[in-house]
Amino acid sequence: MMMDCGGAAMMIGMGVVWLLVVAVLILGLAALVKYLRAGSG
Repeated sequence: MMMDCGGAAMMIGMGVVWLLVVAVLILGLAALVKYLRAGSG
């Protein structure tokens, strides 16, 4: 079990990637809602 540091780095990397993915999804949803509201209004 000498992969402690590598495992922690990979976990942190995955966390950052997931944060970016979630942020992009939220921004996309907000833009879509705004676009739909503007289009229907």
